[in-house]
Amino acid sequence: MPAHGALPPYRRIAQQIIDRIESGDLQPGDTVPSVRDIVRETGVSSGTASKVPGVLRELGYADATPGVGTVVRARKAVTAGADRLALVRAARPSVAEGERVEILDVQREEASQDVADALGVELGDEVARRRRMYSDAAGVVTVSATWVTAAMADVIPEFLEPAPLPKLTFGLIEERTGRAVARRRDTYELRPVPADTAEYLGVDEGTNALAVVNHYWDADGEPTEYAVDFLGPGRSLMVEHDVSFRKIAAQLGVSLGTVQDILRGHSGPWGERRTKSDGES
Repeated sequence: MPAHGALPPYRRIAQQIIDRIESGDLQPGDTVPSVRDIVRETGVSSGTASKVPGVLRELGYADATPGVGTVVRARKAVTAGADRLALVRAARPSVAEGERVEILDVQREEASQDVADALGVELGDEVARRRRMYSDAAGVVTVSATWVTAAMADVIPEFLEPAPLPKLTFGLIEERTGRAVARRRDTYELRPVPADTAEYLGVDEGTNALAVVNHYWDADGEPTEYAVDFLGPGRSLMVEHDVSFRKIAAQLGVSLGTVQDILRGHSGPWGERRTKSDGES
């Protein structure tokens, strides 16, 4: 089991329970250790132990069930398409344990405006599209579509074959052309679900659903592919970041105290309180 000694006691205990959930020792529907059990097994105070169930619920690993206690939730988090890039580069499977992938269709088509803009081609130019559906025991995880230019599809003909791509599209492009992904942009937005996707998500055409839109560029700033993932009903995305004030200070070239003031909303680097103006993000 991984070491979690650097965490506060209640989070360390919560992480140990999460390890049991992710290893399969605790299954969906199982009751997690109660506050009394945690106190007895770890020796922490009841106040510390009482924080553990809240952490599990906050992170999406458990739910409170009246009359039962805190039980393991059926995991419905999503591995977005862009995150599969990191998995492939780490020589890990791109499909999560318990996930299945089905190739829905592969085809050449005319580029819509958003696809044309993303790939740097003209509206109506020929592009290639590949769609997959990822699912697990809880249902549809995501319906994913990826587009490449027609010229790229000629270089990677496997893209238009209805079979899994072990290295995914980005790995195949890098292998054949040497154009590795150097930059990506992920946009999370509500989009109307198109008809050919609605049937798989089990929703009506035009229903707004959470979509993850991925743009990829090589080291020269040229687009390599474009992808849109529509999340299945009830799915969620969670992004967690480690925040280091010292790292931020070094990147901005200011003092540690200045960064702390900025993040607390006290002042900007030039000693004046800053507020967002129109168009500022």
